Amino acid sequence: MHIKFCGAARNVTGSSHLITLDSGYRILLDCGLFQGNRKTDEASNRRFYFDPTTVDCLILSHAHIDHTGRVPALVRDGFSGCIHATHATRSLCSIMLLDSAKIQVRDAEWHNKKERQRKKKKKSYRPEYEEPLYEEKDVAATMKLFTSYSYDRWHKIHENVEVLFRDQGHILGSSSVTLRITEGGKTTSIGFTGDIGRPDRPILRDPRQMPEVDYLIMESTYGDKEHESKPDQKAKFLRVLKETCIDNKGKLIIPAFSIGRTQEIVYMMDQMATAGELPKIPVYVDSPLAVNATEIYGSHPECFDNDLNEYLLIDEDPFGFRSLEYVRSVEKSKELNVSSDPMVIISASGMMTAGRVRHHLYHNIEDYKSTFLMVGYAAPSTPAGMLKNGIEQIKMHGDMMDVNARVETMDSFSAHGDRREMLDNVRNQVDSAKKVFLVHGEIDVQEEFAEFLGEAGFSKIYIPAEGEEVVL
Repeated sequence: MHIKFCGAARNVTGSSHLITLDSGYRILLDCGLFQGNRKTDEASNRRFYFDPTTVDCLILSHAHIDHTGRVPALVRDGFSGCIHATHATRSLCSIMLLDSAKIQVRDAEWHNKKERQRKKKKKSYRPEYEEPLYEEKDVAATMKLFTSYSYDRWHKIHENVEVLFRDQGHILGSSSVTLRITEGGKTTSIGFTGDIGRPDRPILRDPRQMPEVDYLIMESTYGDKEHESKPDQKAKFLRVLKETCIDNKGKLIIPAFSIGRTQEIVYMMDQMATAGELPKIPVYVDSPLAVNATEIYGSHPECFDNDLNEYLLIDEDPFGFRSLEYVRSVEKSKELNVSSDPMVIISASGMMTAGRVRHHLYHNIEDYKSTFLMVGYAAPSTPAGMLKNGIEQIKMHGDMMDVNARVETMDSFSAHGDRREMLDNVRNQVDSAKKVFLVHGEIDVQEEFAEFLGEAGFSKIYIPAEGEEVVL
């Protein structure tokens, strides 16, 4: 049996791990998009470390694009097997992959427009036109392959393979994946944590431990950090909001992933509004995807925690309050760009690599009155990552711009567990796991996390390289 690490190996995007059984049956865990640097990621996103036609099935841990964003390309290139996921993951993929296809088409059009302009300037220039990674028709073909499941039940997906999805509390429908594989009279169990959520977070239930396994594939995003405590979160958020919108009369712009982070922030502000704590400042969710995702959240109460279920008794709409407006139209989004009124804008994407938030960045980054509040992980090479790391100038839409706006960070909003929370999630694997493979993390963070896990009792920890194949 082999595992080939085809993405999110010594980095945090492009999650993809191929398991080949002794019989030759091939299981792909996740098929995510590489994100961060367009030039390098373009090549990575167009290359698979395997022939898609030889993959028998795909299992998705959750719907985030860095875990699902290349699935339509996989299907277009010949994959025709079953896609296994939880019910909520399937629902979210139906809108997220369609949104991603539109971005792929738009990016290709933008690139080709630039190439035509260069051709006009240089008569001898040979332009390099590109096709979109995939289109809407590929998403339609992809959705036909989905089969969805409930949590906490073993499901037989092959005569020799069973799968168990267990809630990971990361986003709606997120799960760990446990495989029980029986060949030659021997049963081997492989666990994939997916992205580990955080305990005692709003909306979703706490992450749960998976059964004990023989081999563990584990994320390590925040393997070198411990997050702010929950009580500090609300106070700090209110302080930043008041200082920006009331004292400075500026805009508070929050780059947030459309799935998970946006709903959590809106829910927190809804609670503040209900308690009379939220200042009367207009709040806009400027992301059509986030609007659609919020509707899907409402249709999957099976994922809600007890606190939200109790809150629903006093507020039937936990994702809506009087000063909140969901923005779908481009025209309204443009109005927000040029408006000088104080306001809160929550917009995607969280890493600021695509979407409407890039226009809000362009129009507000040089404004001393405004604040950009970073509420989640951002790869160092992304605009959000560079702002978090204190860059003084940033290039946007061809212009080099000064970072005059204030930049604040609140990692307590992160949907990723910190190193202690991740350890708690897998502590039951100390004696059973013959080997732990660390994925989904920067190499320096992984090395520190490996040492941390070693101190907790794990003995065989390995950090695979991208494209590396390991025999179990």
